[in-house]
Amino acid sequence: MGPESGRSRQGQFPSPSSMASCAEPSAVGPEPTAPPPAGVPPLEDFEVLDGVEDAEGEEEEEEEDLSELPPLEDVGQPPLEEAEQPGALAREFLAAMEPEPEPAPAPEEWLDILGNGLLRKKTLVPGPPGSSRPTKGQVVTVQLQTSLENGTRVQEEPELVFTLGDCDVIQALDLSVPLMDVGETAMVTADSKYCYGPQGRSPYIPPHAALCLEVTLKMAVDGPDLEMLTGQERVALANRKRECGNAHYQRADFVLAANSYDLAIKAITSSAKVDMTFEEEEQLLQLKVKCLNNLAASQLKLDHYRAALRSCSLVLEHQPDNIKALFRKGKVLAQQGEYSEAIPILRAALKLEPSNKTIHAELSKLVKKHAAQRSTETALYRKMLGNPSRLPAKCPGKGAWSIPWKWLFGATAVALGGVALSVVIAARN
Repeated sequence: MGPESGRSRQGQFPSPSSMASCAEPSAVGPEPTAPPPAGVPPLEDFEVLDGVEDAEGEEEEEEEDLSELPPLEDVGQPPLEEAEQPGALAREFLAAMEPEPEPAPAPEEWLDILGNGLLRKKTLVPGPPGSSRPTKGQVVTVQLQTSLENGTRVQEEPELVFTLGDCDVIQALDLSVPLMDVGETAMVTADSKYCYGPQGRSPYIPPHAALCLEVTLKMAVDGPDLEMLTGQERVALANRKRECGNAHYQRADFVLAANSYDLAIKAITSSAKVDMTFEEEEQLLQLKVKCLNNLAASQLKLDHYRAALRSCSLVLEHQPDNIKALFRKGKVLAQQGEYSEAIPILRAALKLEPSNKTIHAELSKLVKKHAAQRSTETALYRKMLGNPSRLPAKCPGKGAWSIPWKWLFGATAVALGGVALSVVIAARN
């Protein structure tokens, strides 16, 4: 049932006050009427109203004989002409019996954010008048209480700070907070695909769990200016984005993971107007290498081989002996069928870490695939050029000098032709 299903339908029956006003004149008649049976509307017998008019006429005649009584103008009674209008009580009764107009339907309490019913928002406490809504890129602070569908509270964050639109949190928050006013408290119900998905979040949130979020938007401010960040502020910001990417990667959400790693790299490589120490620059370089390696892993999961190859190459520009970058570059080349290029790279990685079983297994697999590829290519070439064993045999009368004698005969003919031409030219002269 909806929120309106429990209200009483007062418009279908007269209110108690109107029913009382219609019942009072019936007591003026000469004989009291019996109460109506249950289920029958009161005052249904209109003959009672006619008897009331006759009784009022008799009372008027009696009051005319009592001329010594003072007038009743100050008592506050209605004028006599109004009370004596024929059919007044009947009209009053009919007006009371008419149903009241239905109230206008209340606006929808739940907002279907995406139109599929899987992400909804309901305002519990509206924001103060004049409050604004946050925009993408602003840093917001919310108070969050997370519960399962059965009401079990599994998470409580008194002050959760994140950048709106950067995928720092689950999608349910990233999509619903922009629709809230600062100071507003809202209830958000979200399907598992907009929360923690099929992996869940151990140990409190099971896989495929839909969640109820009670969110209070406490504050929204503009994001930081990357150019004005100090070295340590850059490190802290990039680390937060990298950790968000790691969380998305663990939930197998590789698109959001790649986005977070990109944001971390942007925070590291953006131009700076603040001087940094050598130690801070080294720290940022190490962090950049980690983010590029993780970005390549996400791109490999998404089958974005060219982008993954570019990320690995950027790592190897800074650290040529980075084992993870060598291994992933070899895997990318193998996925593209470039076994002859992938095998030397994996051998270089194995030389740096001979005990790595993963590199051993990958290299052995590639060697077998490369051998199979070469045998397939050889068979294909033989099919295209023909099998030498099926070529016709040489004639027994021909020797090894058969072809050179042809060349010799041709050369002799050319020489004789040249001599004859020179003789003709000399004779003409």
